[in-house]
Amino acid sequence: MLTDRLTALRGQAREWGADFRTVALELDRDPDRVMDFLDLPGVRCMSTLGIPPEFGASPLTVGRHTFAEVTALERVIVLEGLARGDVGMTLAAPGPSMSGVLLEQLGDQGQRELFYRRLLEAPTWTCFALTEPDRGSDAGALATALREEGGRRMLSGAKRYVGNAVRAQYATVFARTRPGPLGVTAVLVDTGAAGYSAEPLDTLGLRGAQLGAITLDRVVVEPDRVLGRHLSPTRRGIWACLQVFNQLRPGVAALALGIAESAHEYLSEHRESDRGADRERIEVLGWKIDATRDLVYRAAAAVDATGDGHLASAAKARACALAEEVTLTACELLGPAARLTHPLLDKLVRDARGVEFMEGTRNIQYLNLFQGLLAGRVGARAQARLR
Repeated sequence: MLTDRLTALRGQAREWGADFRTVALELDRDPDRVMDFLDLPGVRCMSTLGIPPEFGASPLTVGRHTFAEVTALERVIVLEGLARGDVGMTLAAPGPSMSGVLLEQLGDQGQRELFYRRLLEAPTWTCFALTEPDRGSDAGALATALREEGGRRMLSGAKRYVGNAVRAQYATVFARTRPGPLGVTAVLVDTGAAGYSAEPLDTLGLRGAQLGAITLDRVVVEPDRVLGRHLSPTRRGIWACLQVFNQLRPGVAALALGIAESAHEYLSEHRESDRGADRERIEVLGWKIDATRDLVYRAAAAVDATGDGHLASAAKARACALAEEVTLTACELLGPAARLTHPLLDKLVRDARGVEFMEGTRNIQYLNLFQGLLAGRVGARAQARLR
């Protein structure tokens, strides 16, 4: 059961999500329309969500409740409510996003102040550049390099499938300084720097996020833009990347859950008079959504309690499978031409498939979950530690 505080947050997020629904198809047709929607309350929330109050961010206020340091569970509740309206608009919003979580893991005081102050001055997009052509998100196989040339650090390489890559003013980029697992580091890049270029990629789903390809051609990286330079090599690079994924994996599950809820709501509205087997199918989907929501919330609570992301892998895999199940069932029940006659449902089908590839596909989540089971981090003993 959610507390009154979290219930109020969920209600507010759903109201903001309803606004997102009204612009969903427009943004899907033209991702550049995001500039027209910056005044939506949900977008304004996302633009500063996760910025610590010490840097001047006003805490999120819902009724009599204040949310200053946003927890993983609170982030999940916000993302679920917004994605229930439109996942594309949720991902298209400016704000710290994944880069902000990375800065919290690796940034020193000066780097965090530079980053957050910029975001508070005006709507600012950021992007998290890890995935590479032919290598995917395998941090151990990175080819992007940060090398010393003539006394300066030069960043060269290529990244793919980066959300908001073209819009971003700041990019956090993973690169290799030397062979081996300790040779991976992250840097903060101003996207206006010489040698940085990005172009949008055509996608079927998640069009609002405007996934892009980044080319880095000897981009100069000043010493104060190397993240984690004050930490030991074992606490930056791949380790930091895993910590970010642990923090945000429940959020990706929440996005998929929001899509499932949206499709279920749409189906229920358009088949309100159904009886018998069809009505039972719709009701069963609703029960599955409720059960998955409980799993997603538990996964976020586990991240808050222990930092462990194994249960979040189960939540992400389950929520993505459910999003596909609900959207495709809706198409089946609404008839053979459903995707032609119901443009919003067509978009939900495409978006449901898209979130499967965010932060690791289902098979990767199963492998991570299996490792957690072997280590005793998931199951009865781990759940007992959360109580």
